[in-house]
Amino acid sequence: METYAILTEEQREFQCTVSNVLYFKGVGLHTGRESSIIIKPAKEGSGITFIRKDLNPCVIIKAKADNVCSTMLRTSIGLKNAGKVENKAVSPLGCISTVEHLMSALWGAGIDNALIEVYGEEIPAMDGSARVFYESFYESGIKELNAKRKYIEILKPIVVESETGNGVSIAVYPSEDFEIAYDMDFNHPLVKTGSMDIKVDKFNFYEEISKARTFGFLKDVEYLKKNGLALGGSLDNALVLDETSVLNKEGLRYKDEFIRHKVLDLIGDLYLSGYRIKGRVLAKKTGHDMNSKIVKKIEEYLNFKFIAKDKKEENDFITAGKVATVFA
Repeated sequence: METYAILTEEQREFQCTVSNVLYFKGVGLHTGRESSIIIKPAKEGSGITFIRKDLNPCVIIKAKADNVCSTMLRTSIGLKNAGKVENKAVSPLGCISTVEHLMSALWGAGIDNALIEVYGEEIPAMDGSARVFYESFYESGIKELNAKRKYIEILKPIVVESETGNGVSIAVYPSEDFEIAYDMDFNHPLVKTGSMDIKVDKFNFYEEISKARTFGFLKDVEYLKKNGLALGGSLDNALVLDETSVLNKEGLRYKDEFIRHKVLDLIGDLYLSGYRIKGRVLAKKTGHDMNSKIVKKIEEYLNFKFIAKDKKEENDFITAGKVATVFA
């Protein structure tokens, strides 16, 4: 089997968690209902874990692509419960909506492990970006743990293309860094077409990405609400556009805030791989569905073990900072 991606251990970096317990409360962007979360420190190697504490019994959901249960205008995770009850398929257990902004903030702050207790069906929208979460992580403190940080390193291109032939695609190529090149295309005079090419790290995430808010179009509001979406959307937690302008009085935080938010979403969705990625991501008009598909495809290529041909190859592999067993 060809080697497309491997799990590596970064010798100069250590895993991190939050230093203290953090509490957030607000309205869900899509459910419109009040919810709250409590973020607690977690031990090394445990990853990001969500717990629906408002359910009895509680439902524990790992932040992994396999647990993605919906990508309709947001990323939702839940436990897929196989089987049927009275000839009806069982719906995902403990579904938690709109995890992408929080996941993006966790990535940006360099938090590898955290326990997130959720009281409600959706992560609070806060201001519609990752800024509030990110700032709270740093104000409260971030704790370095003893274990080395692990990365998914891309060795050969991995590509996912839309089956409808609409030009939507996402691919990840080898790179020593984490880079994103995003192309956007909306039929609106303010959003319209655009591209962004950026090497993202914990040093520039806050200023360049974290403050970008989610956005929506006034003409779509009635349709979305009829379908149970955007019920909590407002000028406090989203950019709202009519046919020609932004309705928010304060205007834009970045002149290209729309595409920066798409990059913010992409980072959060990619973090559902369970690890940070060393690779160059090329995304063309993607949303949560395609983002989720590329993560699942990357995980498929991680499902193998490295077997050295001889002692020299084994030593070379270890010297390069790679681990012998790639399946996580």
